[in-house]
Amino acid sequence: MRESRTVSISIGRDWQQVYESVWRPRDFQRWASGLSQSEMELENSGCWKAQGPEGPIKIRFSAYNAFGVMDHYVRLGNEMEIYIPMRVVANGDGAEVLFTLFREPDMTDENFGADVAWVERDLQALKRLIEGSD
Repeated sequence: MRESRTVSISIGRDWQQVYESVWRPRDFQRWASGLSQSEMELENSGCWKAQGPEGPIKIRFSAYNAFGVMDHYVRLGNEMEIYIPMRVVANGDGAEVLFTLFREPDMTDENFGADVAWVERDLQALKRLIEGSD
């Protein structure tokens, strides 16, 4: 088993409204800073292609569903896919967005901590985007 860290943020909107705002892959670039450098393009294979901080990436997303699941698989260049579980769940009248990171083999403590901090910043951006749009 690999070390993992789940980062979450509370958003003051109905969970289904939050999921509707999050599940569209094309909109990820509005809050996911690693994807903000280029437009995401859907390939015939069903994967999304984008320019990441370290070069081209491909992303596969779970299908739209009634459970708030937005898992995705990221492929950096020719490397293996990285699995990233993501959920939107009800939290009273609001929502909780949960994003799990698994520590990759040979990843340093510093790099893992930087990835966690990056996700925390992106989730803050998502919160501002959703709560700021009344």
